[in-house]
Amino acid sequence: MKITDVKVTMFNWEQEAWTTGIGGGQGTSFGGDVMMGILTIETDEGISGNAFLGSSHQGADDLVGPLMKFLKPIVVGRNPMERGAIWWEMWRENRRVTTNAIGAIDVALWDIAGKAAGLPIHELIGTCRYSVPAYSSTAWHATAEEYAEEAKHFQSLGWTAHKIHPHSDPAADIKICQVVREAVGDDMVLMLDSMWAYGYEDAVRVGRAIEDLKFFWYEDPLVEEDIYSYVKLRQKLDIPIMSTEFAPGRLYGMAHWIQSYATDILRGDVAVTGGISPLIKIAHIAEGFGMKFEIHHGGNSLNNVANLHVTMAIRNCDYYEVFPCTGANKYALVEDIEVDDKGLVYAPTEPGLGYKIDWDLVKHNFLQEVS
Repeated sequence: MKITDVKVTMFNWEQEAWTTGIGGGQGTSFGGDVMMGILTIETDEGISGNAFLGSSHQGADDLVGPLMKFLKPIVVGRNPMERGAIWWEMWRENRRVTTNAIGAIDVALWDIAGKAAGLPIHELIGTCRYSVPAYSSTAWHATAEEYAEEAKHFQSLGWTAHKIHPHSDPAADIKICQVVREAVGDDMVLMLDSMWAYGYEDAVRVGRAIEDLKFFWYEDPLVEEDIYSYVKLRQKLDIPIMSTEFAPGRLYGMAHWIQSYATDILRGDVAVTGGISPLIKIAHIAEGFGMKFEIHHGGNSLNNVANLHVTMAIRNCDYYEVFPCTGANKYALVEDIEVDDKGLVYAPTEPGLGYKIDWDLVKHNFLQEVS
């Protein structure tokens, strides 16, 4: 089997704008009119693989040019089963191409492999389980009471875990966490993602407060470059600290974090890490050290499907992230991943990625094809 073409179908993704995280008191902006891409890798045996390119925060128009210029020549003419060699050659272009583009090609290659074998991707990797708990992950809200109401809503639906993206002001963030914990009681697992908002001193204050509130993890309190402060912070606190979502070097940066004792939990997803292939490797590195590897949301629906396959094929990821929990990132699949009344999501059952693209929707919003 040989790859004959790589192309991207560009279409419009219109959604209501929303925010989360740090910056100006109103968070980082997502949504509006965004250009989405469907990456298609075609082969001479008629089997094609797909991935989505772009997210509600960064459109495919920012990514497709370098992908075509630097990655397509690496891929065309190759055996699509040579995922390991292809990924390494693509990674060598990471100074010129984003991990989002590298990850999209890798996901599409795994889709081909699953379809050729007649198996879901998680079975190709080696299935460990068939269901996993989901957690609702917030957007930005103006008041602590709104955060609490959202958490209570998902608790009422049977979800068992909830993550807060607060205001980036330590006093306000502590208050939000206190109000949410009081609202949901002790039965719901709570996490805090501060999105790199604090310096060391404030990170200690917030960490100690959420320890008292029995939060499950403390995510990204400091910027990734500040490993020195992460080491000190981990020595001060008992709550598990999770970082490395955007760690420099991605897969190749993890060893330094582990050797420095700078984080308790590793982090990644197919977009920011660069595909399914490196995600599996990081999970196994973490497992070897007795560490958890929690998979981040993927920024679009098909990336989230790819993340779900990896989650089902590893032992050391506790939860599946639904971000934002309103569903604003869901788009362009006939049926998307859904959480049931027990708060669980389930392993895909069809070959490859196993979820169908809504080509009618794509055709209606079509903009152009890039090849």
